[in-house]
Amino acid sequence: MLKSGRMSGDEMNPAAVAQAVVDVQGDDRWMSQHTRFVLECKDAEPEVLFIGDSMVQLMQQYEVWRELFSPLHALNFGIGGDTTCNVLWRLQNGELDNIWPKVAVVWVGTNNYEHSAEQVAGGIFAIAQLLTSRLPKTKVVVLGLLARGERPNPLREKNAAVNGLLRSLLPQLGQAQFLDVGEGFVHSDGTISTRDMFDFLHLTSAGYRAIAKPLSDLLLQILEETPEERRASLV
Repeated sequence: MLKSGRMSGDEMNPAAVAQAVVDVQGDDRWMSQHTRFVLECKDAEPEVLFIGDSMVQLMQQYEVWRELFSPLHALNFGIGGDTTCNVLWRLQNGELDNIWPKVAVVWVGTNNYEHSAEQVAGGIFAIAQLLTSRLPKTKVVVLGLLARGERPNPLREKNAAVNGLLRSLLPQLGQAQFLDVGEGFVHSDGTISTRDMFDFLHLTSAGYRAIAKPLSDLLLQILEETPEERRASLV
């Protein structure tokens, strides 16, 4: 069983080790995006912070972001290709400075190809733990990893296992909760449609609309709570 960033037997979980992306292409793209996010923190007063990989990043290209999330004073700190290690590094290096959101939405883990389901869940838990430590008044919503691939495959099985582990782990943090937004993407014959995921991983406009409804409902519920209700719900 994992606890925080460590696995059973006290070995360090490699998915919970903060790590910047190596600039293989020589254009400094990842670090430039991170620097831009840090600068945004100096002036922004977000009520909601989204952080994660391309699933977060691409959301803001669709109408559903402008309709449902922009009005909530949301910041989008998504970078394509990020793993739990990269998100941890970003959060430890300025992307939480000077902001006090009421809610932080975390969606990352499907790019952790080198790690086991237990390690990925531990990495996501470490991110949630960091957020609750740095932002004790902020509620953390961790989105479940989606099924991927046109037909059943090992990555789908791993993502489902990660979600199962997160359901039991996150309540330990009190102010963190798991939200499964993957219902309906896998059809009865086990396939995923390009109507929902154009490459069987990234969401189309219809796909984002499907996940946005339960997420938007939860965010509105949290944002409408009084400080007293928020504290009581954490007990």
